Amino acid sequence: MSNSGLASKGQLRASFLRWALFTVPACVLLGFVSGQFGGADSIWFQSLIKPDIFPEPMWFGIVWTALFIIIGIAVALVCAAWGARGRTAALIVFALHFMLTLAWTPVFFGAYQMTAGLYVLAAVVITLLVVMALFYRVRKLAAVLLVPYLAWVCFAAVLNYEFLKLNPDADGQDPTQAVQRFEI
Repeated sequence: MSNSGLASKGQLRASFLRWALFTVPACVLLGFVSGQFGGADSIWFQSLIKPDIFPEPMWFGIVWTALFIIIGIAVALVCAAWGARGRTAALIVFALHFMLTLAWTPVFFGAYQMTAGLYVLAAVVITLLVVMALFYRVRKLAAVLLVPYLAWVCFAAVLNYEFLKLNPDADGQDPTQAVQRFEI
């Protein structure tokens, strides 16, 4: 520490790296665990009519992994901002927001609830905007890093809506009673 009581750039960098070594793997791991509660390979999902904007399924794992890494970095920036006004509130709101993000896969794929999934995504978008505003007050870069995440969850909400619009009868349908659909 310098005589002014402020941390040196080296100390700040070391604090950020320590936090990132925790937050990045934690975000990726929690995202992976959430993904285990259902996926695109289920009978229910395979029977759904896919919207034209539905990307190749491989992209979801790639994009989410990249986003979870970026999210972990943004959180590490805020965590390393010891003494910053609003840091604790930003982290608490982020934790609540992230639980919503992680809930979407079990709701949509696990419980086969497209309408509830859309509500979850609406809450994800709204709370992410709040998180971004709070992060901006602590570390501007942390908020900016979340912009691709915001774009992706907005796209996910549109995609969820399109699935619901094309498959209204499949919303909440028990997959053991699913009817295979064939397009002619």
